[in-house]
Amino acid sequence: MGIQTEKYVAFTTFRKNGERKTVPVWIAETPDGLIGFTTGDQSWKLKRLNNDARCELQPCDQRGRITEGTNVVTGTARQATDVELVSIKAAIKEKYGIATKLIPLVAKVMSVFKKDQSGEAANAAIVVSLDN
Repeated sequence: MGIQTEKYVAFTTFRKNGERKTVPVWIAETPDGLIGFTTGDQSWKLKRLNNDARCELQPCDQRGRITEGTNVVTGTARQATDVELVSIKAAIKEKYGIATKLIPLVAKVMSVFKKDQSGEAANAAIVVSLDN
């Protein structure tokens, strides 16, 4: 049972100055063994990964609060190819069901009230390779 079986994962990327940036994400494993999650193609996660592929993952709740007694899992991450995106989207849909339809709707509504919420569609994915 690995990090990919968790419902929510705190995904940490690193800014150019080394500062950690952590956000809660859904995560799933595809039938062919890819571990990843969807995001917008203009997300800061992707921009930071283009500069530094290192990442950290740790079980958390939906607000990103770390689950007590859990360990950090390290790895590297990159943007998924188009074929990988399709596979990751399918794995996320299978794991999270109807919530995959509701979250984009909520994000769009929130974008009306907050400038920092883009409401963008999950038109990209991040593939994570875990360290041993």
